[in-house]
Amino acid sequence: MVQLRSSALILLLTLQFAAGSLVRRCLSPEGKCDFVCDCSDCSDEDDCGYRGKDFQCDFEDAGMCGWTDQSVNAAAYSWEKRQRGDSLPDSGPSSDYTLGTATGSFMGVSAVKTESLSTAVLISPEMKMSSPTCRLRLRYFLWDSGHTGLGSTPLWASILHQDSREAIVWRPEATSVRGWREANIFLGQITPGFRIRLNSQRSKGQRGDVAVDHLEFLDCAVPLPLPGEECPTNMIECNREGCVEQRQVCDGTDDCGDRTDEDNCEEYKSCDFEEGLCDWDLTSLSRLKWVRTNQQNISSTDHLKGPGRDHSDNSVTGHFLYVTVPDGGLTDDWAAFQSPHLEPTNSSHPCKMVMYTHQFGPRSGGLTVLVADNKIYPVWGRAGALGDVWVKAEVEIVTNSTFQIVIVAAIRDFAYGGIAIDSIVLSPECRLTAAKNCCAAFPESPGQPCAEPDKMCDFHPDCADAEDEAKCGDFSYTNGSSGWIDTSIGSQGWLLYENVTAKEEYLYVASAPGQQMTEAETRTPFLGPTGPACTLSFDFALSGNPSHIGELSVRVIDSLLGPQPKLWEISGKTGTGEEAWRHAEVNIGVRKHRFQLALEAHARKICSCTRIKVKNVRFGSCHADYFPSSPTALSCNFEDGLCGWYQDNSDNFDWTVLDGMDHTIEIGRSLNVDMWSPSLRGAFGRLISFTQSPGPTDYCLSFFYKLYGSNTGTLNVKLLDNDGYEVILWTRSGAHGNVWHEAHCPVPHQLTKFQLMFEAVRSGFDGRVAIDDVTFVDRSCTVPRTCSFEGQQCGYSTSGSVQWLHRNRQTSNASGPKTDHTLETELGFYMMANTAGDTLPSGGTTVLTSPVRQGVAKTECVNFWYHMGGENPGSLTLYMKPAKGERVKIFSSSQNQGDVWRHGNGNITSTLVDWQLEFEVVGAGGKDTHVAVDDIFISAYPCEDQGSKCSLERGMCSWSNTQNIEVDQLDWELTNQEVERHYSTPAEDHTLGTEKGHFLFFPSSNRTAANQNAKLLSPHLPPTKGTCLKFWAYKPSSSNNELKVWRLSDNKLHQLLVVSDLGGPWKRFDVDIVATEEYQIVFEGIKGTSGVVALDDIEYTVGVNCAKEVADVSTSSAGQDNTGGIAASIIVVLLLIGTLIGLLIYYLRTRQRVKAAPGSSSSPSPSPPTAGFSNDTYEANVEQDHVTVSSVQNHPMAAGFNNVSYSADAREREVA
Repeated sequence: MVQLRSSALILLLTLQFAAGSLVRRCLSPEGKCDFVCDCSDCSDEDDCGYRGKDFQCDFEDAGMCGWTDQSVNAAAYSWEKRQRGDSLPDSGPSSDYTLGTATGSFMGVSAVKTESLSTAVLISPEMKMSSPTCRLRLRYFLWDSGHTGLGSTPLWASILHQDSREAIVWRPEATSVRGWREANIFLGQITPGFRIRLNSQRSKGQRGDVAVDHLEFLDCAVPLPLPGEECPTNMIECNREGCVEQRQVCDGTDDCGDRTDEDNCEEYKSCDFEEGLCDWDLTSLSRLKWVRTNQQNISSTDHLKGPGRDHSDNSVTGHFLYVTVPDGGLTDDWAAFQSPHLEPTNSSHPCKMVMYTHQFGPRSGGLTVLVADNKIYPVWGRAGALGDVWVKAEVEIVTNSTFQIVIVAAIRDFAYGGIAIDSIVLSPECRLTAAKNCCAAFPESPGQPCAEPDKMCDFHPDCADAEDEAKCGDFSYTNGSSGWIDTSIGSQGWLLYENVTAKEEYLYVASAPGQQMTEAETRTPFLGPTGPACTLSFDFALSGNPSHIGELSVRVIDSLLGPQPKLWEISGKTGTGEEAWRHAEVNIGVRKHRFQLALEAHARKICSCTRIKVKNVRFGSCHADYFPSSPTALSCNFEDGLCGWYQDNSDNFDWTVLDGMDHTIEIGRSLNVDMWSPSLRGAFGRLISFTQSPGPTDYCLSFFYKLYGSNTGTLNVKLLDNDGYEVILWTRSGAHGNVWHEAHCPVPHQLTKFQLMFEAVRSGFDGRVAIDDVTFVDRSCTVPRTCSFEGQQCGYSTSGSVQWLHRNRQTSNASGPKTDHTLETELGFYMMANTAGDTLPSGGTTVLTSPVRQGVAKTECVNFWYHMGGENPGSLTLYMKPAKGERVKIFSSSQNQGDVWRHGNGNITSTLVDWQLEFEVVGAGGKDTHVAVDDIFISAYPCEDQGSKCSLERGMCSWSNTQNIEVDQLDWELTNQEVERHYSTPAEDHTLGTEKGHFLFFPSSNRTAANQNAKLLSPHLPPTKGTCLKFWAYKPSSSNNELKVWRLSDNKLHQLLVVSDLGGPWKRFDVDIVATEEYQIVFEGIKGTSGVVALDDIEYTVGVNCAKEVADVSTSSAGQDNTGGIAASIIVVLLLIGTLIGLLIYYLRTRQRVKAAPGSSSSPSPSPPTAGFSNDTYEANVEQDHVTVSSVQNHPMAAGFNNVSYSADAREREVA
């Protein structure tokens, strides 16, 4: 018992001592910023350039993880913590990387405020010792938004040692891309303490052109003791009590951090070139020579010259061997150096060489190690550039003759880069000898390529026997598999297995000598460019006994854009034996630049019991000029692929196919971009058509679209000419309701080949953009239902004394609206007539005429916004001109109404007669006057009287969201519960009390910032002594959104009502409004953190107060003139009556003749089939808003779509 108590006491004292040690370590300065969490909450690693157990920094905290701006001249150029802002900026990222929203923070540079070269410096706190595997993974942004040039070094990273010496560790390619990119900065081993500097140097540039975000420090801690365990048998123990692998002993790298693994290496022949060449001979037959140097000698000002640091000391003063293009130019493209003569070896005691190589920039053509005994032959090679990193290489040599090791570099004649070698270690088996071999024969020259470099591997045979395509990675060629080159820099790499007898070959993952903790990677040579049908197919296996074998992926490395997101990936296990093989097909698509394909893999364990393998690699239909035929061409309903469209691989994100939300059959497919997706990054997603041949006629692109959400983006249609120049043809932005809208986009005839593009712009972060039922025909569009004049005139033409001009504020003179109505910016377009007396004399006229529109049986409403400025601007009259007969006036206005856009409308009754719109302006001799129109919209329903109740079942009536970011940032959105799939909304509307009923709502979402607002505006209303506003509101107790009602007069807000927590069902509000001047009613939603607020059945009774008393003498609207519409209706009725009388007389006469005919029968004969559409079509009403599917196979778009029947008046409508 005493012995047991003694043991317990000893254990207790031991645990107490251990706990006390941990506490002391947690509180001590030595434990601060050493990449190890000594405190339980990891507080000892806060503000170290990173925070927390993940050693990350996203710049969301106020302290910026300890990073500070230390720019020499901060007033001229500096780093700053910032967010994107409320609108898509003209410079800088469209969002941060971490959150992917406008509220996320990142570090970006200021605008350059001086014409001289300026440097911005962002510096970290001091960090302790880092391990040889330490790397910093970050996301960076480089975009030359002002087209002034990025310069040679717009961004680079360096380490600042305690002795103030600085060494460059990272220099990304200075290419301009409007998107976040990922990079690894290989810091390596640094002792004792250091800081990291992120530098940017430019002489011109805009704010945010250079930015960084989401920093992650990976594998940076030196080996830690194994708690309560000894080192395994294949490892050695460091003096610091950590463990390193046996293969890391005497390899030229201090893996322990205390040199334990490099201390007892006297038998090894190590050379770090600090004291000289160590018997290595730099003489060469080539005129291009290796030199022993250091970074200080190469350059301390040109950041693209040299490797930036040596390997052994990680400093600018450390020496290495280096070769690059000489100052006088490149005469020979290779350089060699060699070892002294060495004794023969055998397979049981091979000569092993370790060396560290730095292959950086386009000048690096590759390295080869040759053995020179009786002949010269290669034993190891690594092609191309590997980045800003020292890479460990191991070579084993077995020869029964005296030999030398010859190391050869290939140098290309490009702008920058070179090859360096350091820390060469020869094993004890590499024994020096005085004997010399004689006259080794040089290997035969590989000869010159049979084609120009850009034609090699371009998927088009240019040489005899397709020699230029034979080693490009396609296994269908005899030597195709040899085109895959291992570019791994870590402990795993790719090897090629070949069995000539069995005719079997495959690539597989095996152990590799590299020290970085990165994936195994093998790449093809540079390929392409490619066309839209290009595919990669291959077989793969992740086989073995463990339940999880590893990961395998495919990535594109673009020659201009760098590494792209993974195209394909798999994780886990496919089987245990031969049955483990699986087949994969990956769409490569259009690649405009040359690129490499990379296979990346990571095996959880390298042993004979596991295998990651790839075989039968094939490329299909990849030539850049190959476009597959599509039976429907560009017309597409996306039920079975993209037809004649393809994803743009140079943008930021893809359009995705969405099941269960389409326009065609409601349960089918459409293409969409979910702006609310947390994985989305960047500003643009583009869908591009196959190349179209020029033609003599105009074209029409029609489609259905959705723009849905409180903070949705923009949908553009663009035309790309043969030179790649983009022209906007059509654009929409902001909330358009959870309904499908039909669009008609005129495409002018082209003289050269062209392409069309759907572009989703991620200017918002909480919404959805979708398209469906696209058709493209070679004829002009009819007048579109909606025209915003952004990009084009929608087919509108002008005639009269002066021309209507397609203008925006930046292209017009002092006269004219300050902004358009669509975008509410100076960049937005409208149509304007200059009505100044010196341009349009008093009584002179100018007319803006729409294209011809097909008449329908029902009355439609044309809505538009107009702007009349200056004193005596003249009059604006809108006519409906039928194809036959006199035009009918449906709207008129003739007064200066201030610097505001006003809403106008009028009914159109055409009775199946084709018609046009005519906006006629008559001058009044004013000065600096104008009349402008914008946002013409033709509704499928009659106009509603001003003040009539808006049930929201047919849209938003005359209420509208503003797009002015100075007024609000979000939008009110229209939806119903039946179609809602994303937001939390009321279970039913107020009007119908069902899930089919529509309402306006304003949600809370973590995609947008709290306290952002949305304003819903009425039309301009006349002064009143009493007008009653009535509406129903929904705001559950779970919602902390706010709802306020305002009166807006003369740009000043006057509060009418604040709606507090309703806590239950819909509730009605009546508000009396008194105004001595013209005003608008404003519903303002203010975003909280949760819940929703909704509106329905909005009504205002102009001139009648809430007590139903008439407060104003006259409440009629002066703007709308319905006389013409009434007259047209009367004429139509009279014509119909006359037609019916004629038909009745004809019927009676015919009936008499039939009765008189002999042998006539009373049985009805079968009627012949009629052409056209069936009558089982869409009928708009509040109870049913779906398309009826008919059995008649006659789709109006004649493009092989599903069998949906439409009537003539329902083809262009809004469908929920």
